[in-house]
Amino acid sequence: MKYKELTVETKKNKQIVDVTDDIKSFIHANKVIDAIVTIFITHTTAALTTADLDPGTDLDFLDFLEKVTPKMNFRHPHNPAHTPDHIWSSIIGTSLSIPVKDGELVLGTWQRIILVELDGPRSRSLLIAS
Repeated sequence: MKYKELTVETKKNKQIVDVTDDIKSFIHANKVIDAIVTIFITHTTAALTTADLDPGTDLDFLDFLEKVTPKMNFRHPHNPAHTPDHIWSSIIGTSLSIPVKDGELVLGTWQRIILVELDGPRSRSLLIAS
């Protein structure tokens, strides 16, 4: 198994970071030809998914999360204010499995791999394996 840890420094409290090129670099550096690449984020207030990143869609994504989150008294003991961040991380997900064919990620035309920062800025660790 080929494996790498990637550190991503986020700059904002809520942010979308495109990591597609980093995953492509891993595939090319490790000569992954036909396989499944798995990406896992080791945090409970960040997530991974795919998205179309036309201008403004990153902000639409984050605004949507805020709008659908009810205002309530959360019981998270050390910081109730970021309880929604934990919930959204669980709902969006912390891992992706993406096929690699002939040395290239199999993604849709507009599909990008994104890290969703929900409680930054922070240093985030992604584990990449194939």
